[in-house]
Amino acid sequence: MFEIIGTYGKLLMGAMGQTLLLALCGLFFGCILGIIFGLASVVDNKISRAISAIYVNLIRGVPMIVLAFFVFYGVPYGFKLVGIKFTLTALQAGTICLALNCGAYMSEIIRAGIQAIDPGQMEASRSLGMSYWRSMFRVVLPQAIKNMLPSIVNQFIITLKDTSILSVIGFPELVNKAQNVIAITFKSFQTWAIVAVMYLVVILTLQQVANALERRLSRDR
Repeated sequence: MFEIIGTYGKLLMGAMGQTLLLALCGLFFGCILGIIFGLASVVDNKISRAISAIYVNLIRGVPMIVLAFFVFYGVPYGFKLVGIKFTLTALQAGTICLALNCGAYMSEIIRAGIQAIDPGQMEASRSLGMSYWRSMFRVVLPQAIKNMLPSIVNQFIITLKDTSILSVIGFPELVNKAQNVIAITFKSFQTWAIVAVMYLVVILTLQQVANALERRLSRDR
């Protein structure tokens, strides 16, 4: 095991960096999608609520590996059929895949967070002459996001774990590089043990952050 760490430690640490980069990109764009579809799910408009429900149910109903193959291989092939040359790098495809998946779950987190805020907050701000959307972004959403922070950190942990699936499209994340190390060393048990510890350290650290946020918010209430 120590021989693998000495020889391939830098390679695996670099791969962990790529994993964190991909997870952060996925979470960033996933939050944007989550806010858009989360807000669409709470407005008084049947069409927007239906669009949000379709997106959430569609993405949550498709396995992550299928979504990865569809984005990386299917989308460029679809463009090719109409005469457009279009390709995606593994990072671009991975970010899109994670963002779509994360966005569906973030949408539900944001919807629940908004609905947990006392409706009187919206009514009070509207009575002061603020528009619906100004009231939402200036009054309701800031309070909701504060309450949602632990859930957002937990979603980041889930997104970080999901990056391992993207080894199937060749993105050089931790699992992908671990497979390369095993192909060279034939030391499967030791390599996967190292990878498991690396994931465990990062995820436990993030979990502690989520727990600290939750305790802080509980004291502030």
